[in-house]
Amino acid sequence: MLEVHQFPCLSDNYGYLLHDPESEETVCIDTPDADEYLRQAGGKGWQITQIWNTHWHPDHAGGNEAIKAVTGCTITAPADEADKIAAIDRTVADGDTVAIGDRKAAVIGVGGHTMGHVAYHLPGACMAFVGDALFALGCGRMFEGTPPQFWESLKRLKALPPETMIYCAHEYTQANLRFALHADPDNADLAAYAEDIERWRQAGLPTVPAKLERELKTNPFLRADDPDMQARWGGGDAVATFAALRSAKDSF
Repeated sequence: MLEVHQFPCLSDNYGYLLHDPESEETVCIDTPDADEYLRQAGGKGWQITQIWNTHWHPDHAGGNEAIKAVTGCTITAPADEADKIAAIDRTVADGDTVAIGDRKAAVIGVGGHTMGHVAYHLPGACMAFVGDALFALGCGRMFEGTPPQFWESLKRLKALPPETMIYCAHEYTQANLRFALHADPDNADLAAYAEDIERWRQAGLPTVPAKLERELKTNPFLRADDPDMQARWGGGDAVATFAALRSAKDSF
């Protein structure tokens, strides 16, 4: 079984170390804080062998060079953002695969937050590492992409098996919840989720990973193709509804 070690770093990022006990390989999912990744790996007795970057932002790829200098690991990053990411050994795009030991992960193009953003889906382990493309009850701010592009990206994530656990990169869930309740106030599933989120945070627990099955029922951005959401926000078109929701969240 693959092991995931999750830990907080920077102000609100989560770091992830993905470890395969059989091969003894360990992958950094992004590198927001090189020192913390090296410390966490050392504490687990794991040797970092790879980095999988989701996108170019410094709180996701800023630790590449420092970690590689210490470990000699190989770095995989999105092809469309290769000019912005340091120390890359391999570039990937939608439809490619990467591997940790004998376990393969599918690369999914999820551009929108940034143009070349990718996610890594391990179907055998029911895990998807999605960077800033999707959050619990939210999605990334649309810095570089367009609404049609971002909606197509979210559709790819919506199509994953519902039991998939979504490993996103930030603890943004309480802020996302406030907007979700504004965007979708009559959603009973969301109201139940809200109670869980508040209880977890009061106990100092993380709200991620999040199960896709629950996100499909409660995340307003994933529900832009729902008739009720379209009637409230967009008038019958998923892209227009998504765009309206994203614009409203930006100024919420």
